Amino acid sequence: MNRATGTSISAESAAQISATERRKERVALVSIFVSALLTIAKGFAGFTTGSLALISDAANSLLDIAATTMTWLAIRAAHKPADDEHHYGHGKFESLSALIETAFLFLLSGAVAYEGIRRLMSGQTEILFSWIAIAVLVGSIIVDGWRWWTLRKIAAETNSEALAADALHFSSDLINSIFVLIAIGAAQLGFSQADPVIAIGVSVFIAIAAFRLARRTINTLLDTAPKGLGDSIAAEVEALPGVVGVDHVRVRPAGGHVIGEVGVRVSRTLPLEGVQILKDRVRDALDKEHPGSLFTVTTSPVQLDDETVMERVMLIAARLRVPLHHVTVQSLARRLSVSFDLEVDQRLTLGEAHKIASRVEIAIREELGPDVEVESHIEPLVPQLDGREADAATVARVALALAEQATATDAIREVHSVRVRETPAGLVVNYHCRANGELNVAEVHEQVDVLERLVRADHPEICRVVGHAEPLASEPLRLTIGHPT
Repeated sequence: MNRATGTSISAESAAQISATERRKERVALVSIFVSALLTIAKGFAGFTTGSLALISDAANSLLDIAATTMTWLAIRAAHKPADDEHHYGHGKFESLSALIETAFLFLLSGAVAYEGIRRLMSGQTEILFSWIAIAVLVGSIIVDGWRWWTLRKIAAETNSEALAADALHFSSDLINSIFVLIAIGAAQLGFSQADPVIAIGVSVFIAIAAFRLARRTINTLLDTAPKGLGDSIAAEVEALPGVVGVDHVRVRPAGGHVIGEVGVRVSRTLPLEGVQILKDRVRDALDKEHPGSLFTVTTSPVQLDDETVMERVMLIAARLRVPLHHVTVQSLARRLSVSFDLEVDQRLTLGEAHKIASRVEIAIREELGPDVEVESHIEPLVPQLDGREADAATVARVALALAEQATATDAIREVHSVRVRETPAGLVVNYHCRANGELNVAEVHEQVDVLERLVRADHPEICRVVGHAEPLASEPLRLTIGHPT
């Protein structure tokens, strides 16, 4: 869990992110050394031949050293985790690096164009032919082609803006070197002005590439959502079980990752534990589809069309933290009637208990309508009791009473697992019994109540009897006393 953002990612995703970060840093570092070697070679060949196009290409390679070094430093900075001052991490360092690199590209474009125009106007267009220059250019084309393809591939796989800027930069280098080679060949054929003209053309190409990169980088710095990503995330989340709908999706790129927020609608009857499980499910699904993403999931409870009156009443009771049972819903000719048993602390006065009941009744009318009839029956809720296990003689006496009185009921059989505890309020009795599994719950509950009344009538020292009914076994079960097995 990230303390600053409140988001979390899986261990598998964290390992993938670490491997991706190392890969990005490694390719950026290799690019620095390659740029240094190409700069030295192009500079030597350019001054040897006097070719402006080749000298401008060398200057571009010199810029590559600064750009790739800045890219490497930016990637390392972007990989720092979120902290108390940067809650969403340091991913924008990559965007900042790309923006600075576009500024370099614009400056280079202007310088090359200026020198090309100056040479055309002054007539200084003659260049010397050199096989060394040809070899340097061919080698540069091969290396820049490899760098462009590698950086573009890794930038696409890791969604790295800094590497994408480098790839675009080296694509301009590749085109520049090709045009320089053409310029030298044209000069040998008598078209000496081809060198400054091509240099001017290369400057225009560099400016166009810089503009495209600047537009993309500015969109990232302005938190422009990647096209179509919000819709695809909404579709992925809506397909998950338990999600009623998606209220909003907000995403923004940050380095090679995506940070965002997803608001989902959930049933208001879903318990808090269920809401948390659903939020975890949404995050896990997004992490699987978008490794390394950091999403905050918010939920909004909504009323579903298929909610029953019973569910709505119990939801109100849960919200008010008042226990209800025996809820009865009746559809009358022109109105709805709701009645229930409401439990309050037995130590409250009637006036205090009535205020609680009135609050529940008012909430139900607000939910179901003012014409609904609401009736509540107030019952005492026994607070937590301190107790101890009763002696064996008392347990045996109560167990025998339960077994004898069970014969007076129509359904209760095989009383077992009888437990008796002594409390300040009296004896609390728990037991298990069996009944015909074909009977409905209401019929079995009525017979359990009959047994309780019969036993308590003979033993007034008993304050509470809790009977747990089970389906009748095929084999008879003897009476047992003590803890259930």
